[in-house]
Amino acid sequence: MSTLRDPAPPPTWEGILAAAEVVGAVLPPTPAWSYPQLDALLGGQVVLKHENAQPTGAFKIRGGLALVARLGADVTHLVTASTGNHAQSVAFGARHAGLSATVVMPTSAPDNKIAATRQLGADVLIWGPTMTEAVARARELADAHGWRFIDPGGEPDILHGHATVTLELLRAHPDLEAIYVPVGSGTGAAGACLVRDALAPGCRVVGVQSAQAPAAYDAWRAGEPRTAACTTRASGLATAASFDMTQAILRERLDDFLVLDDDEIDAARRLLASHAHTLAEGAGAAALAGALADPRRPSRCGVIVSGGNADERELATLAGG
Repeated sequence: MSTLRDPAPPPTWEGILAAAEVVGAVLPPTPAWSYPQLDALLGGQVVLKHENAQPTGAFKIRGGLALVARLGADVTHLVTASTGNHAQSVAFGARHAGLSATVVMPTSAPDNKIAATRQLGADVLIWGPTMTEAVARARELADAHGWRFIDPGGEPDILHGHATVTLELLRAHPDLEAIYVPVGSGTGAAGACLVRDALAPGCRVVGVQSAQAPAAYDAWRAGEPRTAACTTRASGLATAASFDMTQAILRERLDDFLVLDDDEIDAARRLLASHAHTLAEGAGAAALAGALADPRRPSRCGVIVSGGNADERELATLAGG
């Protein structure tokens, strides 16, 4: 079986609605609510969308389910690359659909995410220092074995699944004035923009990325693909190159893009724990860090807590800087 495919069509609102049916048949909506202490600190209503409550601890499980539901009957083995949460989503989706999966993970991937991916039944190959090398190796394996390569930032069906986070949020809280979304590959933020355009055109969508992994931000500002050094401690934000599919949406629809130091993101992790009883990994706290730093933050905003797969360092530093 050849791994070459025709170019994928762009993501659509109809695709998001179809993904919502697939995801909803397996997973209940995650909580979306506010906490008095956090509201008081930020001076308004802050609705946290708790994707840390997913079975894999992160929102990306939605993309894995949406993807496998649309694969052809000739697909039996998936291969992808990830620092951890996308890895678990593909492993979960493959197991749900009765498929095999191989995930290439860079040496920077946290041990807890590597172990969780294996426990979900995927074969894990550790390769290269960053996602760039891991993605290249996954493509090589797909070509060599005829496996279906899953592009971490280039699959419309994955984006459709990720967009269901914002779909649930805006259906429950249609009066939000801004939504803050963490950005790694950008599927969550791009999906948020598509949903916002359909349901709440007046709501701002703000992307948030680590200053130690700014490739997506650099590409958004430049209007063309970019690579950048990737040294962030937040594994869910650790992408060293931009992705064309998500950038095409973000350049046209994203209202603002904030880049914050890892220390600011860590401070937001501690705030979530102390003021919202919430365990978040770095990527899961980035959106709150963005809301805290945004001088244009409105009185009613949503914050995507994208994941709670904190590694040992993150757990050890919850008590202080």
